[in-house]
Amino acid sequence: MKLALSADHRGVAATRLLADRLRSQGHEVEILGQLNGETCDYPDPAFAVGKSVSGGRAERGVLVCGSGIGMCIAANKVKGVRAALVHDELTAEMSRSHNDANVLCMSADLLGQRLIEKIVDIWLSTPFQGGRHERRVRKIAAIENGLDPSVAT
Repeated sequence: MKLALSADHRGVAATRLLADRLRSQGHEVEILGQLNGETCDYPDPAFAVGKSVSGGRAERGVLVCGSGIGMCIAANKVKGVRAALVHDELTAEMSRSHNDANVLCMSADLLGQRLIEKIVDIWLSTPFQGGRHERRVRKIAAIENGLDPSVAT
């Protein structure tokens, strides 16, 4: 799978290790931005990954910052992005199976590397269930386009 990854300064170490692991599993990984440890503002990497996913250059994106919250808020401002803040295996699975999340946001400060890797494994391997969830994802797209979701079918 083609993946876009990035982080702010608090997520650099976790993202570097994750990128190496994903490449060893056969994924095509593109690091967006500089993971040099210098202080950066989380909206910048969130925008870069969001644009890569929404533009079709990456199938999915992964973002890591201190809490994951700022990255998720910023990434969700990019049209076509459904970013999910995930803290455990269950939310990783649900964000994919029910919400068809295409960008995963995680906390470097709250999650250890092993849990980050487990979350990513589940998130990448969980398919979208479709069905009743498809209607809800279409309603999210309607909101994104400035429409009342109750009229979306």
